[in-house]
Amino acid sequence: MKKSIFYILSISFLFLSLGLYSFQGNNTETEKFPTIAIGSKIPSGKGLMKGVDGKESDLISHAKSNGLLVIFSSNTCPFVLKWEGRYPLIKSMCDRFNIGMVMINSNEMKREGDDSYELMQKKATDNKYTWPYLLDKNSVMANSFGAKTTPHVFLFNKSYNLVYKGAIDDNYENAAEVKESYLIDAITALVAETKINPSETKPVGCSIKRKLD
Repeated sequence: MKKSIFYILSISFLFLSLGLYSFQGNNTETEKFPTIAIGSKIPSGKGLMKGVDGKESDLISHAKSNGLLVIFSSNTCPFVLKWEGRYPLIKSMCDRFNIGMVMINSNEMKREGDDSYELMQKKATDNKYTWPYLLDKNSVMANSFGAKTTPHVFLFNKSYNLVYKGAIDDNYENAAEVKESYLIDAITALVAETKINPSETKPVGCSIKRKLD
């Protein structure tokens, strides 16, 4: 019994230390940086972001004829590590349907550690990223989106309107046990011009370590 209690407490502490965040209501950060609503235009004009290739670009330049997928991500968050094996499939779908895809790292408070630019470059190389991985200096883009977690996905249509936001699917632990492929279904519906349902799910992951004033 004592071992069981110790195990439960250890797991609870681990999740708290990782900054697990599942959007469930109001808090100071949510009120200061509310997540953009479905139908909102893609935030733009926020300046340039530096990619792991050394080039700077604005977000809208990565959109294609059918829209843009934005994934807020990071280097070491356990939830990213669980989900990122599904990124290549998502990218292949985006390529097939002519949707741009970018990944953004907004963990400004960890720039001297796990989410440094150099480690972003290493992450992209080691995992053979074929999509832009951008550094969000001072968490400007995360704040303009109201992004909450890594990962947190935002899908925009060809008119740059937000059509889906939230989680990638309903099972970060095991891709084989996914019952609801939220993002894949949203991409399919977007291209087919049918209703996206659900258009919003709760983001689950590590909280973004944004720069706060």
